[in-house]
Amino acid sequence: MRGYRFELAGTALLARGTGTLWWEAQRLLVVSDLHFGKAERIARRGGALLPPYDTAATLARLDAEIAALDPAGVVCLGDSFDDLEAADMPAPEALWLARLMAGREWVWVAGNHDPGPLAIGGTHVAELARGSLQFRHIAEAEAAAGEVSGHFHPKARLGGTQRPCFLIDQRRVIMPAFGAYTGGLRCTDPVLTGLMQPGTVAVLTGAQALVLPMPMPRPG
Repeated sequence: MRGYRFELAGTALLARGTGTLWWEAQRLLVVSDLHFGKAERIARRGGALLPPYDTAATLARLDAEIAALDPAGVVCLGDSFDDLEAADMPAPEALWLARLMAGREWVWVAGNHDPGPLAIGGTHVAELARGSLQFRHIAEAEAAAGEVSGHFHPKARLGGTQRPCFLIDQRRVIMPAFGAYTGGLRCTDPVLTGLMQPGTVAVLTGAQALVLPMPMPRPG
């Protein structure tokens, strides 16, 4: 199974094994937490010298998704750049991104790493309402049904391996991080179990998208 089909607030969606969300009726592709420039940002601030290939790797994955689906629009759910300086991309990567953006609607939702306007194309918004869905970076506990967010980089354990995952219940979706150098938060963390309702499923990414019940704390 390459994805998990479900409905959220009456809208049919597909959680793909690649970690993207596909709204077929709108031809809308949703990605979260690209974190372009993370390795460069860590080095710039005196951290570990990681190989600076994460942006290219993330662009390649995004390119493959766009080639496969040919979306009319793309929504990036925040933390698309690891900080504001990372938006000043090297020319080859900037041109690559521009090619992906060309001819389609492109919406940048602000995240906590990239809260300001960016000198790059597309539309920049704090949140986006589309149909019955509300797209934002960080989930809000009292949000109405139909919320799609990112930020937490949820992961679930299968055997001895942790895999990025979607968390999906009747009210919301929390998406996995799409960036190549992103870490993650276990789906058993109280921050996540406090947001999700009983009956939540974790959709693990990979060549085969696996659907598992999300472990929830026992009542009382």
